Amino acid sequence: MKKLALMIFFLGITSTGFCQLKSRSFEEVDSLQQIQKKKIVVFIHTDWCQFCQRMKNTTFKNEEIIEDLNSNFYFIDFNAEEKRNITFNDQTFKYQPSGNNVGVHELALQLGTMNNQIVYPVLCVLNEKNEIILQYSNYLNAKDFKLVLEKLKE
Repeated sequence: MKKLALMIFFLGITSTGFCQLKSRSFEEVDSLQQIQKKKIVVFIHTDWCQFCQRMKNTTFKNEEIIEDLNSNFYFIDFNAEEKRNITFNDQTFKYQPSGNNVGVHELALQLGTMNNQIVYPVLCVLNEKNEIILQYSNYLNAKDFKLVLEKLKE
């Protein structure tokens, strides 16, 4: 009976524990970069964006992608309409209201603006010095996202 309970316990850990995507905060990544330098993958999204939600429910649930992101990058899942102040790279960014219960975070604009606009979802990759090395504004399926990650590891 003990062996059966242990086996169920370990199967539970391997089926759920290792398949979880570790999402960090900007503040955490600032600290982690002091310990181990890695590229940062920032997924900028909103709650109302259908393609953002689709990526969250498909691309970011893919086991290979989860393993690759957890092992080789710092991943930040960032809602562009986040209202709290965020300190990152020795700078404080704030939510900018633009109407009645509508607005966007300054950091989302800083990382996600391309051609003077931000279109969700946005994938922004920063190098170890927190410099933008890639911005991509469109839905990425798991296959295409894997290719992006492979290129980033080169």
